[in-house]
Amino acid sequence: MHKKIETFSELSLDPHILKAVNETGYTKPTPIQIQAVPLLLEKRDLLGCAQTGTGKTAAFALPILHNLMLDNRKTMPKQPRTLVLVPTRELAVQVHDSFKIYGKYLQIKTAVLFGGVGQSPQVKALASGVDVLVATPGRLVDLMDQRYVSLANLEVFILDEADRMLDMGFIHAIRKILTFLPKKRHNLFFSATMPPDIEKLAQSILVNPIRIDVTPVSSTVELIAQSVMYVDKDQKKDLLLHIFKDKALKRAIVFTKTKHGANKVAELLAKNGVRVDVIHGNKSQSARQRALEDFRSGKNRALVATDLAARGIDIDDITHVINFEIPYVPETYVHRIGRTARAGAKGIAISICEADERSLIKDIEKVIGISIPVDREQPFHSKNVESHTGKAPKIHGSGGGGGGGGRRPQRPGGGGNGGGNRGPASKKTRRR
Repeated sequence: MHKKIETFSELSLDPHILKAVNETGYTKPTPIQIQAVPLLLEKRDLLGCAQTGTGKTAAFALPILHNLMLDNRKTMPKQPRTLVLVPTRELAVQVHDSFKIYGKYLQIKTAVLFGGVGQSPQVKALASGVDVLVATPGRLVDLMDQRYVSLANLEVFILDEADRMLDMGFIHAIRKILTFLPKKRHNLFFSATMPPDIEKLAQSILVNPIRIDVTPVSSTVELIAQSVMYVDKDQKKDLLLHIFKDKALKRAIVFTKTKHGANKVAELLAKNGVRVDVIHGNKSQSARQRALEDFRSGKNRALVATDLAARGIDIDDITHVINFEIPYVPETYVHRIGRTARAGAKGIAISICEADERSLIKDIEKVIGISIPVDREQPFHSKNVESHTGKAPKIHGSGGGGGGGGRRPQRPGGGGNGGGNRGPASKKTRRR
């Protein structure tokens, strides 16, 4: 019987890495870290089914840094030793920062690539080669086409959030990148859900992988106090403003399905004295980074976001997540509320539900395995909405930037999100 691992020091990582981890304040590894780190130290291919907020990034960053340090070879011009492919700019920055934090006492060179900004600083960072390159598919393919990046001697390939990659239409870019990878390499593949198309992609990349399933979607974070508020559609905005009267609401993310909806909600809050900004796919990279920094620093009390833009947000001390619109994919609900209760803190998740969304709450409850408590004390409570039994209208396409939350999934055999038919926009690669 294996000894139960309680601390990072029991994971056989280099002392310099353990020192950096200790300085972050984390003391006990998460389940995915306990399972993945020993396997990755042995350079086993890994298929990880893990939700956001499980500690997934550290689960692969720590052992990869350890292995790179042990095999401390010189970097070659334009050639990364490790490639981490991620779907969004925000996640790219977050993962890159994690490698820098955990590798601060190692002689490890890192770089990050994403679109929406000038390429010159990124090209310069690659010139002498790097140990770890974190990249979004569009910008990576651009720089490969210009011969600023070569993957010929890549040692480790990590595909993160594969389901979101396919949902955003990156499959063609991913397939192109795969053709440039050396046959002999260490492969890691992570996805929050594993529908058939994701399984097929994983099989084309991995060699005799070990699969790890951690934190199934039904187990939402215990520290999150969830509630649903039923309201007539014409009073939805009034209820949102009422919620913001609560002084305990210090830092909140408000989720909408569409970019247009996000703009409207942000305008409503701003007109009523709430310091707010908005992020979605139409915002420039600089605008999105500024919005995140203003939110992180406390300058803004609220951030309105679509699911696509919010996937990479990892900010501590978010007190509330408000679902102004209920997502069509139950797994998206879990991703949304996981933005609060980070690093052991408590959090509150409120869903504002109108009649057409009533069945979506039932779908979510089936997946998470609990009934979400109803808040009937709020002044706009609607008994008619609470008792509504109609189906939600069927939505086709992503609703203009709502990501996985913007459409009701096809679920043959109870499959995950992203496994059904895709709209025309997802058939061609979008450059991120």
